[in-house]
Amino acid sequence: MKASDLHLKTLKEVPKDESAINAQLLIRAGFIEKLTSGVYNFLPLGLKVIYKIEDIIRTEMNNLGGEEILMAALQPQKNWEQTKRWKTFNALLKVKSQYEQWYALGPTHEEVVTPLAKQFVLSYKDLPLYLYQIQTKFRDEPRPKSGLLRTREFIMKDLYSFHRDEKDLDSYYEKVKKGYFKIYAQLELPVMMVEASGGTFSKYSHEFQTITESGEDTIYHCSHCGFTQNAEIIENKKQCPHCKHQLEKLKGIEVGNIFKLKDKYAQPFGLTYIDFHGHKRIVMMGCYGLGVSRLMGALAEVSHDQHGLIWPAAVAPFKYYLLPVLSGDKKLDQSIKKATTDLYQDLIKQKVEVLYDDRQDVSTGEKLNDADLLGVPYRLIISSRTIKNKSVEIKNRKTGLIKTIKIKTFLKNI
Repeated sequence: MKASDLHLKTLKEVPKDESAINAQLLIRAGFIEKLTSGVYNFLPLGLKVIYKIEDIIRTEMNNLGGEEILMAALQPQKNWEQTKRWKTFNALLKVKSQYEQWYALGPTHEEVVTPLAKQFVLSYKDLPLYLYQIQTKFRDEPRPKSGLLRTREFIMKDLYSFHRDEKDLDSYYEKVKKGYFKIYAQLELPVMMVEASGGTFSKYSHEFQTITESGEDTIYHCSHCGFTQNAEIIENKKQCPHCKHQLEKLKGIEVGNIFKLKDKYAQPFGLTYIDFHGHKRIVMMGCYGLGVSRLMGALAEVSHDQHGLIWPAAVAPFKYYLLPVLSGDKKLDQSIKKATTDLYQDLIKQKVEVLYDDRQDVSTGEKLNDADLLGVPYRLIISSRTIKNKSVEIKNRKTGLIKTIKIKTFLKNI
């Protein structure tokens, strides 16, 4: 893509109403735009990142046997009353139609997926069942903060599993844990799995936390045996309950959570199946959440420097940021422009994602700054220095390493 077609607009100044690094950088780089408190628009570059994160998640959900669906965001009041959460779910965003009907804008989908599963599950032969979706959700947060990490509207993947018994639920739960770590590995996002309160569902749920000083959550970790718990449930914050070693206090960003719901929602909706012996039994359920837009914010929060974003290659909007550095010599500059355009065309032919900064009214200095701000993994420069031996200068955004290589060699080894 050419930058002139993208209508790229970046900001030099930090947005005054944003204190979170992720929001500051994403807005400055033109990935998102703030509509109001806790609500953001995703612009072309931001949407490219979102789609790539979704693709990584979708692949792993499919590998786990998930069937993708898309459930309604507008949920009837009666479903929430059936689970007794209409008045107790504090962040539930409620809307009333002109016909005096109340709805919830879905913050989660247990109240929808459980009765839906009754259409699929009749006997033991229909289990297990794994349904997931990637969808926009809503929560009436009293104080949205931390950019994309705590918003009123967000994109989320939620997977729901349905089982014959707790043994099968436990087995699948362990598979999902491994699947989540595969997702984070592709995102180059280091995470720790943390025990958290299971509420009314089970003794523990599990959160996946990426450690950073700017994190909202406090967790306690034992470097000796690996014990890790959220601050809300830990009893002794100084000593590990398993090996008695001293606990380390850390800050983290939650980037995923999983629960064993068991029969919490199957009971009120009467989700049952007929077993091998002809007996009616209650279905066991699990829930596995992963915030897509939150992941984008977390990546920006933990992977940046003073110059801008540093995207992992798997989700970067482009692999290369290509620009010519002109000399002022008309004849030489014609050669530089031609070589840059030719390289751009060669990359396009090889289906490589490249942003060609062909803007005429922007200085070279501004282009170099934008290359760093946007966080594209590799910057390519053709200049008077490289044109002489038909080379291109390559800078690794993450390491800062710069090398010059013949263009033909570069194209052969992409």
